[in-house]
Amino acid sequence: MGIFGAIGIAQSGLTVHRTWLDAVSDNLANVSTVRSTSEAAFQQRYVVAQETPGAEGGAQVAGVEFGSAEGRLVYEPDHPLADAQGYVRYPDIDMSSQMAQLIMAQRGYQANAAVVDRAKETYTAALQIGRS
Repeated sequence: MGIFGAIGIAQSGLTVHRTWLDAVSDNLANVSTVRSTSEAAFQQRYVVAQETPGAEGGAQVAGVEFGSAEGRLVYEPDHPLADAQGYVRYPDIDMSSQMAQLIMAQRGYQANAAVVDRAKETYTAALQIGRS
């Protein structure tokens, strides 16, 4: 694999981790989204990644899966969306799990960005050697 192969693989990793970051941020932004009990709760997003087919390697987003639309019922009789029994529906999102996923996705993104930087520095150094 040449230097451009390393950049291509790192770029695919950047794309996967960026999609993961977007999904986690969407989950965190909607952790307190309230719906009436007659509606589905916000569905947590999960990014599914897979190896890119072919000799070059890398990763790609295979799709996005959704969590349960059931959510959790919370007794809030004063809420404007509460049903006759006083319940509203919240998404079933674990904040600590989402924060851990956020950190993992962020570190993966940073690692892939560092690979691109190192490959660029190596390529630049090789060009400088050729100029001497």
